[in-house]
Amino acid sequence: MGRLTAIVIGSAAGGAFPQWNCRCPVCQLAWAGDPRVRPRTQASLALSADGENWTLLNASPDLGAQIRATRALHPRGEIRGSPIGAVVLTGGEIDQIAGLLHLRESAPFALYATAATHAAVASNAMYAALNAVTRRAVGPGEKFSLPGGIEAELFTVPGKLPLYLEGENPEIGAESAANVGVEISANGARLIFIPGAAAVTNALMTRLSRADAVLFDGTLFTDDEMIRSKTGAKTGRRMGHMPIDGDGGTLNALAGLHARRIFVHINNTNPILIDGSPERKRVNDKGWEVAEDGMEIVL
Repeated sequence: MGRLTAIVIGSAAGGAFPQWNCRCPVCQLAWAGDPRVRPRTQASLALSADGENWTLLNASPDLGAQIRATRALHPRGEIRGSPIGAVVLTGGEIDQIAGLLHLRESAPFALYATAATHAAVASNAMYAALNAVTRRAVGPGEKFSLPGGIEAELFTVPGKLPLYLEGENPEIGAESAANVGVEISANGARLIFIPGAAAVTNALMTRLSRADAVLFDGTLFTDDEMIRSKTGAKTGRRMGHMPIDGDGGTLNALAGLHARRIFVHINNTNPILIDGSPERKRVNDKGWEVAEDGMEIVL
C-alpha cells in the first residue's frame, strides 16, 4: 500500500512571487536575487496515493510551468498521455481556474467542483476548448472518489465570490458553495487544503482537528498589509482572507491544532516569504511551516 503524497506545485497567491509589476519591499528582494527569498508560482497542489495517478487541487495560471518543474506530472505511456486524471477546484477565482486552459490538448481528465464554480467556468466561452474534460458537480458534504484510491470531500469555508463576480457590495465571510476547502483521505491519512478563508468557525475547527496535515490560507501577515505597503486599497478580510497575525488571526484561531500546519497561497507582500524575518520566526515558533514550490508532504 502506498502513502498519501502531496506536492506543492505552487505556493503563492494571485500574481505569484515576485509579482510581475511589483516593487514592494519583499518583491524588491526577489528582483535583486536575495538568497533569503525564493520565487513562487500561484497556489496549487498535486496529490497521489499510489505514485501513478495524480490529482490537482486548483489549476493556477502557472500550471504549464508547474507541470514541467514536477517530474511526477510529466507525460508517460502513449505518444500523448498524462498522469493527471482529475482536477478539483476550491472556487472560481482566476488564480484557481485559468490553468485549465493548459489542459486543452485532448488528454482526458475529470473536473470536480461545486455547481457554482462549474457555472463560473462555463460562463467563459474559452473553456469550451477543454474538449476531453468530464465535468462533475459535487456538493459540499458529498464524498467522491479520485484516481488511485483517494476519497475527497468539499466543505464550505467562510469567504466570498470571485472578484470578477462580486459586484458593488459583496457579502464577506459567508459560507457558500462559491468558496470551499478540500478534505483528502487515503491509506489512513487525512489532508485538508484551504487556500482562502475569511474566518474559522467551530465546525471548521472540528474538521481541521481530524487532519494529519493542513495547508491553510497564508495570504497576508497583517490585515492592513497591502494598504501599508501601498500595493492595494483593501484589507485582507475585505478580500476574503483572514490575516495570519493579530486579533482573530490564524495563529490565534488555530493555536490548538496538532496537525502538521503549512501556510500556502502567500501574497507577494507577506514578510513570511523572507527566511530569517521576524514574521517567519513568529510563525515557525508557533509550529507553522511556510510552503514553497516543490515541497513534498508524505503522510
